[in-house]
Order: sequence, then structure tokens, then C-alpha cells
Amino acid sequence: MRIACIGAGVIGGGWAAYFLARGVDVVAWDPAPDAADRLRRTVDAAWPALTELGLDEGADRARLRVVDSLAEACADAVFVQESAPEDLGLKRGLLAELVAATRDDAVIASSTSGFPMGEMATAAGDPSRLVVGHPFNPPYLIPLVEVAGGPGTDPLVAKRAADFYRSIGKSVIELDRELPGFVANRLQEALWREALHMVAQGEASVEQIDAAITEGPGLRWPVHGPCLTFHLAGGEGGMAHMLDHFGPSLRAPWTRLEAPELTDDLRDAMVEGTAGEAGARSFADLVAERDRAVIAIRRAVAQARASSPGAR
Repeated sequence: MRIACIGAGVIGGGWAAYFLARGVDVVAWDPAPDAADRLRRTVDAAWPALTELGLDEGADRARLRVVDSLAEACADAVFVQESAPEDLGLKRGLLAELVAATRDDAVIASSTSGFPMGEMATAAGDPSRLVVGHPFNPPYLIPLVEVAGGPGTDPLVAKRAADFYRSIGKSVIELDRELPGFVANRLQEALWREALHMVAQGEASVEQIDAAITEGPGLRWPVHGPCLTFHLAGGEGGMAHMLDHFGPSLRAPWTRLEAPELTDDLRDAMVEGTAGEAGARSFADLVAERDRAVIAIRRAVAQARASSPGAR
């Protein structure tokens, strides 16, 4: 099997590493002059975590090839993962090029973080093979992929994309309708906006906000997610009791979903706060720390679920 990775940044590089770990051939293209070196560094950095999680038969970094043109990358690819920068005009032009350059049965998936396919496919001659395949960073480590077609997407293509991602070990959410930002990013964005408000108003520091999640609700979310967590908060009465009891608090001024103005002061506070929290740990140190922790959490949660009497 041959997969084309178009774009070799953080997301594209993470995808390439994951595909290689699943034992397939990857051909990549990126217009940046240093793309090949950068991509190979990304793959090398991801490989220890992928090895720890388990490599498929045939997994080999030598199966990566970086080429000089989009057309060469797409030749004979059965699946294309586009991971270009989040620029709508760029996405529109690139997806149109990909439709023209690929074989008629190739699926073209975009890693866009928030653009609906209906907005990105406007320049494509045939949008039927275009689908959103939105990963969560880093794609080589986090299993989630959100799949959504646009008005012109063939439903069978969206289904093929979802089935393909599942076949290589991804956890897939198939969206029934277009939704800007999809599901995970909309939830993450709500939390992020409130964090920015608290820093902007001097209500909490960057370190306090991170600790509030890592030492609090973040420990429950890998197991049950926010909805089932609140179901348990209702005791034996479940979600019904929780909503009846705590429903009035929804009118309390606990959150501000509108984004605050990103002033220079707020930007500097966030930059300085995260630098202070990182301390002497380099970017590579933090990535390695994150990867070790996520692997441990995934294994622990999987083990706990498997031992549950109601395990599926």
C-alpha cells in the first residue's frame, strides 16, 4: 500500500511516522527547501514511542521517500493525507491540485483543524473524493481521527476513509454533518478561551491552570470523558440527578466562551508563563515526557476497561 503525505510539518510528519509504523510505503512532498531533513527528524523523534506502542509487520523508516513534486508524490497513491498550513485559500488550491493529480479511486483526506470540507472543496473539479480526516496532535500517538465529508463528498468515500483509519488502529468519530472545528477542537477551544480569560484578568497563572487540569478533571477524562464523568457525579441518580441538582449553576458566571482580546500583555503573559513552567526542560524533553505519559495512560485505561464486567 502506498500513502502520500502532502505537507511535512508537525502534523504531516506525525502522520508519516504513524503510517510507516503500520508497515506501509509513504511518499511525501512539501515545498519547503528543508522539508526532507525536517520530516526525517520528526519520524526519528516519534519512532521510540511508536516502537513502545508496537510496530506492525513491515514497519520501517526506510519505506519513507521524499520527492520533489506533488505529482510524483501522488502517483499510484491509494490514500492521500493533506497536512498543509491552515490557510483556506491555500487549502482550496491544493485540494484542487490533488484531485487532478491522483488516480480516480484515491481518497484525499485533509488534516484541517477546523475548516469544513464544503468551504475547502470549492475549487476542486470533482469534490467527491475529498474528506476531512482531522487528527489530534501528535498523530503518531493520539488515536483520535474525526472524519467528515462535505456536500460534494461521496458518502462511500467518507466511509472508506473511516474504515481505513480504523484498520490502522485509529479511533474514529464519523460526523453526520459539517461542523466548523469539529467536536474535539470545539471542546478544547472552550477550555482554552476560559484559560486565556483567567490569565488576562489576573485570576490564575499559567501553571495553576495546567495543574488544575492535570491534577483534577484531566485524570478522569481519559477514562469516561466529560459526559459520563458528570453522570457519575450524580451518584446513583446519574445524569438526571446531576442536571436537576446542579442545573441552576449553568446560569452562574463560571465561564466566558467569547475569546478575550489577544493583547500584547496577554500574549507575553502566556509565553512567559509557559516558559517558566517548562523550566530547564527543552522542547525535546517535553515531547519525550508527554509521549511516555500518554503511552502509560493509554495502557492503564485499556487495562482498566478490559477488566470491567461491562467491557465491550
